[in-house]
Amino acid sequence: MKDIEAIATDVVDCAIKVHKALGPGLLESAYQYCHAYELKKRGCAKRAETEVKLPLLYEDQKLDVGYKIDTLINKLVIVENKAVESLLPVHEAQLLTYMKLSGYKIGFLLNWNVPLMKHGIKRFILNLPGETPYPKKSSLL
Repeated sequence: MKDIEAIATDVVDCAIKVHKALGPGLLESAYQYCHAYELKKRGCAKRAETEVKLPLLYEDQKLDVGYKIDTLINKLVIVENKAVESLLPVHEAQLLTYMKLSGYKIGFLLNWNVPLMKHGIKRFILNLPGETPYPKKSSLL
């Protein structure tokens, strides 16, 4: 299996390839599925799962409250897709929340509605100091 940095590189490379082919202006789901396809085709992502349910852990209960990870790659990297005029702090908060809930340490926020894809890519690293109520490797998924 490729290491996490190689997967992260492939996330960016595949996003640029898909964006060059499709350009801006489509729904985020079109980009999401094409991006997952490219990742699988490249071989880096043995598992590039889309629309992965993410339950909320409240007290001792796993609750399905409707959270879904857009793309989960090899159970290591989260990709959250947007097709918006500009990214807002709420979009970053959404990705960071998904990372905290799942325990995955690397996430990408991809905004496909940009003229050049390099301007629509944000990488996040979760480095929580101390204890967290969530498991290091999620038992929720």
